[in-house]
Amino acid sequence: MYPLVRLVKESLKFRGRPLAPLDTHLSRHMCWPWDLDPWMELNNGRTLTLYDLGRVPFSVRIGMTAALRRQGWGMTVAGSSVRYRRRIRMLQTFEMRTRLIGWDARFFYIEQSIWREGEALNNVLIRSAVTDAQGIVAPHRMIAAMGCSGLESPALPGWVQAWVAADAQRPWPPLG
Repeated sequence: MYPLVRLVKESLKFRGRPLAPLDTHLSRHMCWPWDLDPWMELNNGRTLTLYDLGRVPFSVRIGMTAALRRQGWGMTVAGSSVRYRRRIRMLQTFEMRTRLIGWDARFFYIEQSIWREGEALNNVLIRSAVTDAQGIVAPHRMIAAMGCSGLESPALPGWVQAWVAADAQRPWPPLG
């Protein structure tokens, strides 16, 4: 089940606390029994769902959600790459870091990571698109709608560019 109560809690906790678009959003969470897989650790799919608990309040804090509503636009995840490195067990707490790395002509690139006691446990790179009835809305239009017209994307790191290039080589539709 989607963690709606947790999402509402996170959204209310950070309401009225604006953040610059290129700053990092920090939030704290706990691994509950219903987040576990059969091996009694945070389920890999649930990890992706919990990352929403960082991305949604981050989007509110940077003014993206308000701009989406004003324009009648939507937002979707258009791709992701995840690294799992350390287990998260029941009732362990952790810190989530969410930041906008930058954007290109079509997509926003958001990095999120989960940390405990100074150690990175897992990490995800999210490619996200703003959409309207005609398809993808160029990121520079979203930035302008957020009231940040002069804001330029930082150069995307080489590892992000390499992922974008590698993903562009995947066949679509899938072969089988």
